[in-house]
Amino acid sequence: MRVTTSFPLGTLRDTPSEAEIISHQLLLKAGYIRRVNSGIYAYMPIMLRVIEKISAIIDRELNSIGCTKLLLPQLHPADLWKKSERWEGYTAGEGIMFNLKDRQGKEFGLAPTHEEVITSIASEIINSYKQLPQCFYQIQTKFRDEIRPRFGLMRSREFIMKDGYSFHSSEKDLASFYEEVGNAYENIFKSCGIDTVGVEADSGAIGGASSKEFMVTADTGEDSILFTQSGSYAANIEKAVSIPSQPIPLKDNISGLIETPQQKTILEICEKNNLDPTQIIKVVVFLAQFEGKLEVPILACIRGDQHINEVKLFNLLNKLYSSNLLNLGKIEDKNIIEENLVDFPIGFIGPDLDNNTIKATSNWDKKWTRIIDHSASNLSSFLSGANKVNWHKFFQEFSFTSKDYIVEDIRNAKKGDRIKDDDNEELKEKKGIEIGHIFQLGQKYSEKLNAKFSDRDGQLKNLWMGCYGIGVTRIAQAAIEQNHDKKGICWPIQISPFEVIIIPTNLKDPIQIELTEQIYKNFLINKIDVLLDDRDERAGVKFKDAELIGIPFQIIIGRDSIKKEVELICRTNNTKFKISSDKLLEKFISESEIMYNKNS
Repeated sequence: MRVTTSFPLGTLRDTPSEAEIISHQLLLKAGYIRRVNSGIYAYMPIMLRVIEKISAIIDRELNSIGCTKLLLPQLHPADLWKKSERWEGYTAGEGIMFNLKDRQGKEFGLAPTHEEVITSIASEIINSYKQLPQCFYQIQTKFRDEIRPRFGLMRSREFIMKDGYSFHSSEKDLASFYEEVGNAYENIFKSCGIDTVGVEADSGAIGGASSKEFMVTADTGEDSILFTQSGSYAANIEKAVSIPSQPIPLKDNISGLIETPQQKTILEICEKNNLDPTQIIKVVVFLAQFEGKLEVPILACIRGDQHINEVKLFNLLNKLYSSNLLNLGKIEDKNIIEENLVDFPIGFIGPDLDNNTIKATSNWDKKWTRIIDHSASNLSSFLSGANKVNWHKFFQEFSFTSKDYIVEDIRNAKKGDRIKDDDNEELKEKKGIEIGHIFQLGQKYSEKLNAKFSDRDGQLKNLWMGCYGIGVTRIAQAAIEQNHDKKGICWPIQISPFEVIIIPTNLKDPIQIELTEQIYKNFLINKIDVLLDDRDERAGVKFKDAELIGIPFQIIIGRDSIKKEVELICRTNNTKFKISSDKLLEKFISESEIMYNKNS
C-alpha cells in the first residue's frame, strides 16, 4: 500500500494529555486510534490491520480444536437476562450494562457478554448427547458503561472481544475441553508475540466453578499477580491463597480496657502502645444487599497485619445466602449508621459486639453475620475494639465459636507469604494486564434458561457449559506495553500492520524513484506485507514516523541508490544492513523468518 493514495498516516508530534500510560500515548500519537468520546475510540486503518491479524490468529487456533464461528446480536432483550437473574446486577446502581427501552416500552441491553443469548439458542438446537460437545465463538464489539474509562483500550466503554461458549454432556468433558482451550490460548498469545502468565482467578459476575486468567505482566497493569519463582503457583490476588507469617504472641498477663483516643488505625495503635499488628484483630463492618431487598450486616474479623479480600468475602456471602448478592459495602455512611444502629462506635468495634446494636425497627436482618479469617481465628490472646469510642480491650482466650463465627479465608495473600507449611518458597508479586479469561460455568445458565439435552438413557439433563474470552483490542495495546522504546512502538512481526516500510529519502531523484518502485513491486509479487511511504516530506519526518508506528523492518533508499544499494533496518534491535537491491528480498525473508521464529 502507498501512504499517499491508500493508507494516510495520522501521526501527532505532541503526546495527548489524556493518555496516562505509554501504550495509550503511543496508540494516539502514532495515529492508530482517535478519541471520539470518553472510553470510545475509532480504530484507524492502521489499527484495523493489527486487529485483523490478531483475529486471524485466534480463528486459526480455535478452528484447530473444533470451534465454530458465528455472530450474535449486540442488543439483548431484558427477559433473557432476568431469567439468568443477572439483569438487576448489571443494570442497577453502578451496573456496567447500557440499557434502554424500544418504542413498545420493552427493555433491552447492549451486551457486555453473551451467555444468555447463546444458552437460549443452544436450548433450541441441541437436543441429544449425540450433538455434543459443541463450541461456538465470535469476534465483535462489546459495551461496558465503565464509571471511569481509562488507559485507552485497556478500560474502554466499547471494545472488540472474542467470546466463545462450549456445551457438554458431562462435567468431565467440560473440564477436558477447558484445558484444551487453555492450551489454544497459550498458542494464540505466543503467536501474537507476547509473553503471558496463566493464573488462577475469581469467576466474578460470570460465575462458575473454575476460571483462569491470562495476564501480560506490565508495570501499568491494574491487577496484581502472586506467583512462585519456580512456576509451581500463580494466581490473581483476588483468588490467591497462602499461609501468612507467624504472629508475635501477646503477653498472657495483659487484660482489661486501654484508652486509645483518636487511635483508629492499626499503625496508630501499635505506635502508641508498643504493640505489633499481628497482636491485633481488626473488625470491619459491611452491609450486604441481596436481591429481594434483603440487607444483612456483616462483622468481618482479620489479623491486624492483613487485609480483607472483598472478592472472597463477596463470594462467601453468595454461598451462605440463597439470594444473589448485589452489593457489598463498608458501613461508613453516617445516615445508614444513625438509621439502623444504636450507639455505634465506628473504628472501635470488637468481635464481641452484641446483636442489640441493630435497631428493632430496622429493615435489616436482626442478627450480625460474623466471619473471621483463619489468620485471626488462631489467636488466643489479642487486642481489639471495646465497642466504645476511644477504647480498645485486651482479650484472653476469647471463643469465636461461642459467638457463632464462620471461619473462612477472606484475606489478601501477599508477597512474602508461603504456599505450604513445609515449603520455604515465598510468593512474589507483579502487576498484570488481563487479556484472556476462561471459565468452567457448569450448569448455572443452562438450568436457569432451561437448556437441556437427552442423555444415553433418554433422561433430560442440563447442559454443561464453558465460557472463553479474549480481549482483541487489549492484546494490541498490551503488546505495545511489552514492545516499545523511546522512539515509539516495536510491533511483534506477527501482528504488525505491515512487515516492512519502504522509505525513499528524495522523491525528486529519478534513480531513487525507479529503484523504489522496483523494490515495492517485487515485494508485492512475493506477497510481503509492505507499506511505501511516498509522501513528499523531509527524510527526517519519514524516519521519525516509521520509528513511531513501529513496523518491524525499514528499507531506506538514499544516495547509494545510484549503486543499487539500500539499507535494511530491523526496528526491534536496530540492526542495519547495507545491501544490494538484487539481494534485498532474500535478506529480508531470512531476517523476518528469524523474527517470526523468535516471537513464536
